[in-house]
This record gives sequence, structure tokens and C-alpha cells, in this order.
Amino acid sequence: MTRRTSIFVPAIFLLCTGCGRAPSIDIIGSFFPVWMVCLTIAIVLASILRLILLRYQFEAEIGPVALFYPSVVILFSCLLWLIFFR
Repeated sequence: MTRRTSIFVPAIFLLCTGCGRAPSIDIIGSFFPVWMVCLTIAIVLASILRLILLRYQFEAEIGPVALFYPSVVILFSCLLWLIFFR
């Protein structure tokens, strides 16, 4: 085995690991990537959380709202992915 093939063979194997099928869900006959479903549900959950915080007047205690809600959406979407698809 030459030096060149000893470098290229592991590189080819590493590049082929990403060629697997992407996880998807069938919704009314159309396949959607799972991350889109998790993100949509996370946005709905974050808006429900905002309504709850407004109802009990805790939104003023949060701090910078521009950072809080996007972080909550990311948290919810990652948790949904881990709970249901991993």
C-alpha cells in the first residue's frame, strides 16, 4: 500500500458516512425532514410559554427578551429531537 492510498482510503470512508438516509416523516403523503417538524412544534411551545409568562406577569423578570425566546425555541427543538428521534 502506498502512502497516497493510505491517506485517501480513510478520507473516502469519512466522506461516505454522511450518505445515509435523512430521517423524515410522512405528512399527508409528503415527506418532511424531522428537524422541520421539531422546529415547528418548538415555535408553538415557545409561544405558549410566552402566553403563560404574560398571564402570570413573569415576562418582565426574564431580561433580554431578544435572546430568551430564540434560546427557548432551540432548547425545545433539541429536546424534541432527542426525546422522539434518538
